[in-house]
Amino acid sequence: MNFRASLAGAAVCALLFLTGCVTPPQPAVPMTSKSLGTQGARIGVAMSPLPKVDTHLPGASCLLCLAAASIANSSLTSHARTLTYEDLPKLKEMIAELIRKRGAEPVVIQEPIKVDDLPNNPASGANLARKDFSSLQKKYGIDKLLLVDVTLIGFERTYSAYIPTSDPKAALFGSGALIDLKTMSLEWYQQLRVLRSADGAWDEPPKFPGLTNAYFQVLELGKDELLKPLSP
Repeated sequence: MNFRASLAGAAVCALLFLTGCVTPPQPAVPMTSKSLGTQGARIGVAMSPLPKVDTHLPGASCLLCLAAASIANSSLTSHARTLTYEDLPKLKEMIAELIRKRGAEPVVIQEPIKVDDLPNNPASGANLARKDFSSLQKKYGIDKLLLVDVTLIGFERTYSAYIPTSDPKAALFGSGALIDLKTMSLEWYQQLRVLRSADGAWDEPPKFPGLTNAYFQVLELGKDELLKPLSP
């Protein structure tokens, strides 16, 4: 086998190895009438720590690309960091009220759940949580956990190296999940990916009114997406 063939074979093996390590995305699991359990089931309601409101620039992957993109969007980033969460932190109480109307007993967990700090679930399979949440069962006296995990909030502008490929958009990303703490099975799972463009011009520093309005709209739309499956 010549050197080129050996190199090509090694590259293919490396690619297969790397792609084999990529965790496939969790598909949606619809909420059903049985998801919340029997009458009186205790369901913990929690959120992960909210990330800071910021500007995100996917596609500006090299260090120089990211530096250039960050400078080009510095006014927007400065503005993003002044924005509030509005009543997004109250989503737990909104969810708890809907759970109560469905006949289960909500337990609002005040402390943020740091998902990355939890151990991995030793079991793997379809519709199983990838983290082990069982320690929360005894700690809070709950049967199931409804967790809202917000992973990105603020604005997103896509890039190809140095070149922007979109205008900035208001963004709210994350997920909602209902986990049976005995089995770690997902009894509901919903990705949250809300994007909204400014109505009209977006590039109006320093207050960016069009994008700011879109930002508060995505907060409302995101809450609605997570509350709708729980509504009686």
